Amino acid sequence: MSRDPRATVEAVWRLEAAHIVAALARLVRDVGLAEELAQDALVLALEEWPAKGVPPNPAGWLMTTARHRAIDRLRRDDRLADKVAEIGRDVEAAQRTAGTADFDAVLDPDDVRDDLLTLIFMACHPALPTESRVALTLRVLGGLATDEIARAFVVPEATVAQRIVRAKRALAGRRFELPPAAERAERLSSVLEVVYLIFNEGYTATAGDEWMRPELTHEALRLGRVLAGLAPHEPEVHGLVALMEIQASRTAARVDRDGTPVPLLEQNRGRWDQLLIRRGYAALLSAERLGKPPGPYVLQAAIAACHARARRPEDTDWVAIAALYGSLRAVTPTPVVEVNRAVAVAMAYGPERGLEILDGIGELRGYHLLPSVRGDLLARLGRTAEARAEFARAAELTRNERERAVLLRRADPII
Repeated sequence: MSRDPRATVEAVWRLEAAHIVAALARLVRDVGLAEELAQDALVLALEEWPAKGVPPNPAGWLMTTARHRAIDRLRRDDRLADKVAEIGRDVEAAQRTAGTADFDAVLDPDDVRDDLLTLIFMACHPALPTESRVALTLRVLGGLATDEIARAFVVPEATVAQRIVRAKRALAGRRFELPPAAERAERLSSVLEVVYLIFNEGYTATAGDEWMRPELTHEALRLGRVLAGLAPHEPEVHGLVALMEIQASRTAARVDRDGTPVPLLEQNRGRWDQLLIRRGYAALLSAERLGKPPGPYVLQAAIAACHARARRPEDTDWVAIAALYGSLRAVTPTPVVEVNRAVAVAMAYGPERGLEILDGIGELRGYHLLPSVRGDLLARLGRTAEARAEFARAAELTRNERERAVLLRRADPII
């Protein structure tokens, strides 16, 4: 770890923030207050560690300090006074057991697991708007500062701050507990949606000057791996991890030296990260071993695995991919899935078949990939004027500058 105290604080915080907030939330029964108290400990560390040196157990120091802050805060709040005795007994018992103020030594692994899983379900609560779920997840589970989240999503910092405040306010009256088993499946889908939204924003940025934002991709992968450890019997969790691992394996090959996007079939597959691919295969196998019908993330991971197995673009099993997209459409009948199925069908059976699927989708307002795919299929059919118009329309719809440049260049040779 870095010898720079401030860098150490930031590194430890990024790793431990979720555990600290989760443990505090269990004690104070309030996610917003828990995050506040954890932030207080972070500020104190930034003040003390540069002056006094980094403590032997930085994570334990943060946890202990945050717990003491919790007790002080609750003592000052008459409405929460009944919680003080409970927390005080917990602190005293832990200190007697460990003979130290270092709480890392006495945290029950089962409590840590349950607290973290509960925090994930709370941050991704389906009652919150999607953008609030994403912002709160990155804040309390990823340890990202508000300005970091704002930069990652190319939105004003004030907007992100408002989303986080509103999310905490909406959760303030809810108990900090795992949802009942009957609700867990529905809530889990919300959790997976948030993690995948974070990953996708990093994998292909919807706006701004850069094609990718690796920090978000890495954060989503970390969250997915944590979730797989917390919910090992859920195939969709393993499916999502498999999908993200395999897609992330292409990162180095997805842009050229100038940062220009490189399409999948033109990528140098020798630059794909084989370790991530193997991890993706292992996660997919874990999902399949659970013996349940494949859900959308497992099916998408299987599609990604088909691409990963092809050493050359021409080796891709497009017939298998088209069949998998057919299965995906059966469980997730969305227009976006249909656009992707059209690509696979076109590759397997010819552009005419793909175009038939696209023409049956109708208008997807603001979705630039629909005209982009239509342009590609029309170009393959020699319908150059129509293709040029589709590429131009796609360029107008995208908010990413790198992608816009690629689409305009793709239109030029067709003139």
